[in-house]
Order: sequence, then C-alpha cells, then structure tokens
Amino acid sequence: MKLFHPKSPFENRHGQHGSVLIIVLWIAIGLVSIALYFANSMTFELRASDNRASGLATEQAVEGAARYISYVLANYATNGAVPSNTMFSCEAVPVGDAHFWIIGRDLDGTSSSDPSFGLIDEGSKLNLNTAGTNTLYSLPNMTADFANAIVDWRSTNGSGGYSLNYGNLGYEDKNAPFETVDELRLVYGATIDLLVGDDVNRNGVLDANEKSVNGDSSFTPGLFEYVTVYTREPNFHTDGSSLTNVNNRAELQALLQTDLGSSRAAQITNRIKNQTFTSLLQFYLSSGMNSTELPKIINDITISSSAYTRGRVNVNTAGATVFEALFMGLGVDQSTATSAAQNLINYREQNPNNLGSIAWVVDALGNNNPVVSALAQGDYITTRSFQFTADVAAVGPFGRGYRRVKFVFDTSDGTPKIIYRQDLSRLGWALGEKARETWVVKETQ
Repeated sequence: MKLFHPKSPFENRHGQHGSVLIIVLWIAIGLVSIALYFANSMTFELRASDNRASGLATEQAVEGAARYISYVLANYATNGAVPSNTMFSCEAVPVGDAHFWIIGRDLDGTSSSDPSFGLIDEGSKLNLNTAGTNTLYSLPNMTADFANAIVDWRSTNGSGGYSLNYGNLGYEDKNAPFETVDELRLVYGATIDLLVGDDVNRNGVLDANEKSVNGDSSFTPGLFEYVTVYTREPNFHTDGSSLTNVNNRAELQALLQTDLGSSRAAQITNRIKNQTFTSLLQFYLSSGMNSTELPKIINDITISSSAYTRGRVNVNTAGATVFEALFMGLGVDQSTATSAAQNLINYREQNPNNLGSIAWVVDALGNNNPVVSALAQGDYITTRSFQFTADVAAVGPFGRGYRRVKFVFDTSDGTPKIIYRQDLSRLGWALGEKARETWVVKETQ
C-alpha cells in the first residue's frame, strides 16, 4: 500500500516567495526604465528649453545691436562722415548674457583667416544701377555677357539692347532698377561662383571650410563684395535747404565770399567764367582752388538740381578692385588704372588728415594724370557716405543660439533708418576660429 506524503507548507511558501521576488524585480526594472526614460526626456527638454532661451537672448542681442548702430550713426556719421571703428565697440559687445559682433572688411586687404569687425561703407562699392557695362566687366571673374545682362535687367526701355530669353527660366526680366544686390541671382547667367566666389558665408575671409578656386590660400571674393544699390547723397543740408549749385554763379559767388573771402571769390569766379560743370572735380580743376580751400565748401556745393545724387564712389573707403574697375570703365588702360589705384590707397594711408575732399585725388595723382581727366568728365567720386551695412552676428549664453542678420542703414535724410534687413544665419558660422574657441568651445566645456 502506497502512502501519501503531503508537501510541507514551508516548501509552498518558498516557491511563492520566489515568484513574488521575480515579479517585484520586473516591476522595479520597469519603473526604473520609465524613470530613466522620463529623466532622459526631461534632459532633452531642458536642453531644448536652454537652446530656445539662448536663441531668444541672441535675437534680442541682434535687435540691441541695431539700436546701438543707429545711435552710432546718429552721432558719428553726420554730414556724410564715415565713423571710424575706434569710435564704437564692434567685437564681442555684451547684451545681458549674449554678445554681438559687427562683421566688417579689412580696408588694407590683408589676408587673414579671421574676419575684421566694423561697419561696411556702401559708398566704397559700385552702384548696380549706375555703373556702365565696361565698369562692371572690369570686375574680377566677370564676363561680357553677364555685364550686359546686368545692364539689360535694369534697363527701362524694355530690351536694354541685349536680347535674353528669360522665358526659359520661368519669369521675365525686370526692366527697372535693382532694389537689392541679391536680385543679381535672377539675372541671366548668374552662378553662385560668380556672385560669392570663394566666400560662401560672405564674411570677407577664407574660412577653414571654404576652398580657394585657385587651390591655394588665396582669396577670391564674388561680385556681391563689390556692388551695391543703395548709394545716394543728398543735395540739401540737414535743415532742408538746398546745396549751392556751382553752375549758379550768383549763389556760388555768395558762398565763396562767405567761406573764402571776397577777393578770393572774385578770382575764382573770373577764372571759371561761364563754364558749365558736370562734376565737382571738373569744377575744382577749373577753379584754381587748392586742396586746403575745397574742403571748406565741398559739403555745401553740388552740380545737380535733383534732390539726391546716386552712384558716387567714396574714394576714402573704396578698395583697389573698385578703383580699377571704375577707372577702366572710363577708358583708362589696365596698367594705368592699377597704378593709380595703388597710388590712391598709399596716399590715403600716409595722409589720413588730408582726405576732407576729392581734391586729395589730384594731389595723389597729379593734374595731368589720365585717371584725373577721366574722373572729371562725370560725377563719379565723393568723400561722403550715407549708407552703411551692419552685418551683425551674435551668440547667447554659453555660445549657443547663433544668429546673423545683415542691416543696411540710410542716413541721407538726416536720421538713420533701416532700409534693408536679411537673415544670414543659414550661411553658418562667420565669426572665425578665434571667436569659436573663445565663445563656443570654451564656454560649453
């Protein structure tokens, strides 16, 4: 007979305890996993919130920069003066926990891997709406076809004398003046290489991630670097009264008597007699004045009856490339144009206190220089500027939230106004490696 031995209650309890332990462990693992998941999500959300806060701080820094630049122009850019970078802060300027930079250009043309900082004078460039075909063609990497296409685009006669089939591109040519420089993208034959050259992020230097078309360390800017649409100079004073037209002898006589004295005024008016002038340089050459006399009246005279004169190049800030293109566009041979451009740059570097009027161009080159003769035939040059670009880049706390906005300011009506604004953040980092190491890498370690 087989005996039945029931299991001990302690054995059942041991099995139950093991099952409960396993269940508890699974629950604990699940809870830990959920906790880790939410903790990780919160970490990402915290980072996202921090980035959003940094972005907002950066955007406010950019707006603060715009207000700061308006103040600078209102106080230091009076009567067409170009503010010196030493007059204001333009590098790592704090706004709360954020900082902004004003990306400028090196007027000396020194090669560097880091950008210069300061305002960019639009007067240092050629105006797309007034420059002739030959002048445009004389710029680096330009082609005759594209120079003609630019003139055709802005021509108001419907054809510009140059036949282009914009229908294949899905739109028509404008046949009206350029409103922005970026409008060049629409002109027939435009390519990104032609417009920006090596400078993909448009900060004026060859960055580490950019390659020279020549395969070396040389830097070739694009057309954007040399042209503008904004240059205009008022033919009136800040109080609204008109400038004195040198072709109006009665008004000119009165101005000369006030500023130079009756005797000298009589000598000048007798010398010019009944000549009609097409440029202030032509008037200066004919008047017999010297380079210390013209600055006394230059801000009070004009040769135009229009409210504004457009397209003049500021000889105090223009670079060699713009000088050469301007001179060659007026029929001067390349060798003479190159030599004259370098002479002008050398003169203004050595004589910074003698640049109060266009008379210094004659002092630098000589009365009989072919460049001086060519410039005198039209109203091409000035020493005053009223439009400035402020290329503002900013970072927020810990180097986050990078933003970049380009502003164009116009002071020709007396009060600085923003007439153009473009977000350039999409072009990537433009502050150079030094700023990256200082404000991004270091601050985020």
